[in-house]
Amino acid sequence: MPEILVPEAADLARMVDAAGVFAVPAGDVRLSPDELDPAQILAGSPQVSSVELWSSPDGSQSRGIWEITPGTVTDVENDEIFVVLSGRATLEVDGGASIDLVPGSVCLLSAGARTTWIIHETLRKVYHSTS
Repeated sequence: MPEILVPEAADLARMVDAAGVFAVPAGDVRLSPDELDPAQILAGSPQVSSVELWSSPDGSQSRGIWEITPGTVTDVENDEIFVVLSGRATLEVDGGASIDLVPGSVCLLSAGARTTWIIHETLRKVYHSTS
């Protein structure tokens, strides 16, 4: 199946408003490279890419598809729910749990949680995040 291009955010919002729905095969959507702060990288040379499918008018919420290649990074999380589509990783929360993420995993993150992501295989997820 060829890669799927998602319309620009403003066009996508108009399409959803007009049709009431928008669907794509999430594993085939072409993502755009994102910047990863070098201070977050603990091991390897991970690369991050994503596409935002929706954001609230005030910018406090977003939904999209996100991907990271193998390596180890740290982060401070927003309130988020995500589902792993592909890949494999271990997610460690400072002072808390360590969980294995595999395709089909549903994960909830708490705002402010300090995490370490150990990416074993390129991980792709769909998410809803609130800042």
